[in-house]
Amino acid sequence: MTEKLTHFDERGAARMVDVAGKSETHRVAVAAGRIRMLPATLAIVLAGTAKKGDVLGVARIAAIQAAKRTPELIPLAHPIAISRVSVDFHPEKETFSIEIRATVECRGQTGVEMEALTAAAVGLLAIYDMVKAVDRGMTLGQLRLEEKRGGKSGVYRRAAR
Repeated sequence: MTEKLTHFDERGAARMVDVAGKSETHRVAVAAGRIRMLPATLAIVLAGTAKKGDVLGVARIAAIQAAKRTPELIPLAHPIAISRVSVDFHPEKETFSIEIRATVECRGQTGVEMEALTAAAVGLLAIYDMVKAVDRGMTLGQLRLEEKRGGKSGVYRRAAR
C-alpha cells in the first residue's frame, strides 16, 4: 500500500484531516452487513410479531440516527451535512439472515463512508436488541463498504468475493 494514512501527522500523532482545500462534490457511500438468526426468529421478524414491535422499522430509524451521529462515535470523523440516508433490508430465508444496506449522501468536502458503515452496524444492533429475548445466539457480520462515489479518489465498488 503506497497511500499515506491521513489521520496521522508526520510524528505519528492522531489528527483530524484538514478538508478546507477540498472541492465540494456530490458524495455517496453504500455499506452493508448481515445478521444471522434461528429460523423461528426470522419468522417472528418477518411476521411483525416481536413483542417489542416493528423490528425492521425500529432498526431503520436507528440506522438513520446513527448516520447522523457518526462524528459523536468516531473520534476523527467530520460533522457532515447529510442530505439523504436510506436503509433497506433484504431477508434471506435460505440462510436465516437479514442483510442491511445503508446509503448515505451529501454534498461536501469529505466522504460519507463512515456514516454508511455506522448506519449499517447500528441497524444490525437494533435488530439484535429487538429480538434478543428469543435468540441470544444471533451473529452480526460481513460489515463492509460496497460502494463510494465522489471526491478526488472517484468511484470505488467492492469486487465480488
